[in-house]
Amino acid sequence: MIFFTNLDLFSIGIAMAATGTLGFVVFNNDRKSITNKIFLWFCIISIFWSIFNYFSYKSRDADIILFSLRLEIFFAVWWVVSLFFLLLVFPKQKLEIPGIVKYILPAAAVVSIINLTPLVFIRVSGYRLDGTVGQVANGPGIFLFGAFVISLITTSFIILYRKMVVAKNNEKKQLRSIFVGMLMTFSLLILFNFIFPAFFDNPAYIIFGAIFIFPFIIFTSYAIFKQHLLNIKVISTEILVFVLSIVTFFEVIIAKDLITIILRISVFLLVLSFGILLMRSVRKEVEQREQLEILTKQLEAANEQLKILDQARSEFITIASHQLRTPPATIKWYLASILDGDYGNMDATVKEQLRKTMSTNNSMISLIDDLLNVSRIERGKMEFIFQPTDLNEITQVTVDQLLPQSKMKKLELVYQKPAQALPVITADKEKLRQVINNLIDNAIKYTQKGKILVEVGQTKKDLFFKVTDSGRGVAPNQLAHIFEKFDRGKSPVRNSVGLGLGLYVAKVIIEYHKGKIWVESTGEGKGSTFNFTVPIKANLDNTVFDLTKTQKPA
Repeated sequence: MIFFTNLDLFSIGIAMAATGTLGFVVFNNDRKSITNKIFLWFCIISIFWSIFNYFSYKSRDADIILFSLRLEIFFAVWWVVSLFFLLLVFPKQKLEIPGIVKYILPAAAVVSIINLTPLVFIRVSGYRLDGTVGQVANGPGIFLFGAFVISLITTSFIILYRKMVVAKNNEKKQLRSIFVGMLMTFSLLILFNFIFPAFFDNPAYIIFGAIFIFPFIIFTSYAIFKQHLLNIKVISTEILVFVLSIVTFFEVIIAKDLITIILRISVFLLVLSFGILLMRSVRKEVEQREQLEILTKQLEAANEQLKILDQARSEFITIASHQLRTPPATIKWYLASILDGDYGNMDATVKEQLRKTMSTNNSMISLIDDLLNVSRIERGKMEFIFQPTDLNEITQVTVDQLLPQSKMKKLELVYQKPAQALPVITADKEKLRQVINNLIDNAIKYTQKGKILVEVGQTKKDLFFKVTDSGRGVAPNQLAHIFEKFDRGKSPVRNSVGLGLGLYVAKVIIEYHKGKIWVESTGEGKGSTFNFTVPIKANLDNTVFDLTKTQKPA
């Protein structure tokens, strides 16, 4: 029974709770937007106006009615002011107000303060038909209040209409939504708060002002959200807060004594406060996730761009390496012919200088070959031409080619041939020769004095190759990184030719022969041994390997 008695208060409470919820939801959607800030201000003022509008009608005490009426029209002034500014700035993000408009706030302050004095409402006396105090004696200030409110409301309609005329596309739809809400709200206010009391002596609907204002709140919220659809998680949270607010407010309505009312009002305020904080935290989480999604997309786009640039770089290296390889290759064959005596005998000193030139030129060719292979690896394709290969033969040829280089440094380069003939294996002869060349060449580069021993042999399933030097060795913490791209150790030899690509290329080549490659060293300054094995029977076919599917990043 109490519920039905207070049905009007319950419905008004729902409208006020919904108004407050929408106000904070809109504000949290974009706190930097001046439109959203003014809308929140408008909603808060609407709630206060609704509260005092209710008490001005329901109270039976003349003093309370007079006090409520004065506060009601006090907030009515700021309600129309906030309405005016809302329509003026919508849908802008920043505050841009013409100079003459700035005088509205001081004028509103003067009018609202006058509304709190006897100049507007002098006293309340007499009784309505339902027994409540109802006759109000107006003062001369009521005309100032009426003129100010009517002029601002009229101006607000004009502003809204002008914006609708010039607006296009989505903004026009937004303004139409606001216009529909505004039309509904003022139609209800004029009908029930003016026509019914003035012409039909029926003021019973005045208390429902909060419900009459709510259509404008809904349509304006929709207009603001039209370009920023809410996440389902945010909507669910807001609905939960709204339902809890209504339930706790309903508990206030059915309370029978003052202490219970105070306690339940406290609970209602706590639920509303924590609900607002919950909505803010959920929205913040959603915004962070949306920003993360944007950053992820930007990162994906940047990665795609990097792939394109990397592809272009690899292609450039390939083209440049091919072009660079031709001159030293030509020089190599001319030098070989000269040293073989095809152009006649020459002085021993000149011949020695030509051998040095030949050694340097061979190093340059090896470097260019490394660049070509790396570019092929990075593009994901490397062609292998497998054929019968004699490991002993290609090792002997390579050692013979590098002997002049070792003699220049006064190093002893020894090839220890296998005691018995090695079985012929299936391998890419040129690429395997390149691996052997890189390993022996590195041993010569990084050895200042002493001996370099090259060995090949056979185990049960594999052929092995090893080159042992008395050079600077490898530190224990570098053993795992020695085959990485561009790695040359912590203190590479000065003036040595190379980019640290040879071992990286060697690793890739040996792995695609289904073999293994590794280094052994007891420490810096104690020499090192580079080893690789290749299976005797590997069942390899000529193919182009797709390195993007099988090659691990270096």
